Amino acid sequence: MAVENGVQAAAALFGEEELREVSGVRVGEGFVEVTCGCTSARYGDAVGRLRVFASGELEVSCDCTPGCNQEKLSPAAFEKHSGRETAGKWQNTVWVIVKGDKVALSKTALLKYYKKLKSANGGGNGGNGGRRHRDEFVRCAGCGKERRFRLRTKDECRLYHDAAARHDWTCKDMAPSRVSCEDEEERASRKASRGCARAAACEGCMRCVCFGCETCRFAGCGCQLCVDFYRNASMN
Repeated sequence: MAVENGVQAAAALFGEEELREVSGVRVGEGFVEVTCGCTSARYGDAVGRLRVFASGELEVSCDCTPGCNQEKLSPAAFEKHSGRETAGKWQNTVWVIVKGDKVALSKTALLKYYKKLKSANGGGNGGNGGRRHRDEFVRCAGCGKERRFRLRTKDECRLYHDAAARHDWTCKDMAPSRVSCEDEEERASRKASRGCARAAACEGCMRCVCFGCETCRFAGCGCQLCVDFYRNASMN
């Protein structure tokens, strides 16, 4: 079964026993994905796919209706999107299916990396105040289409940083086989979702807009943004 194969491949993130009976397990590079959902008394079950990253980040792609295009939602945003009447307790209201039953995330091992991240950030209020980098877009010089860059790690930030600095950047400069000029551009409604932990369609706030940190600035880069960041850091 696909689930059994996924459990074996996900050993680096979770033990076999932690995922053995969880439905919809799929393994990607650096993450594990499972079927999830949230139940509203009025609208019923909203089903989605939860991705758990080793960094502690959690992302939900919603499949509540055939036309829903909400992706990269935080669990809290997914809970709100589902129409749940008592929002704000997503760890208990967002569920996964274990042995055929709906089980709250808080009762599974799927939050262990999230809890480590939260603890490292002082409960979510320390460090950078719980900020995460939202997704950004770069326009291809060839086809004119905008392409999404996901900014969760330093490597991903560097890819975007270098692409944004180039006037001749094209789709073929992305990771091999990821996208080509022939591929359709994301719809405007999908572009509106850029990974903010506060609100799915956030246009920019203190939680998702970063003006410079160790993750998105680079000591070996000669651009003015990076030079100024490290110059200011050395003076503090």
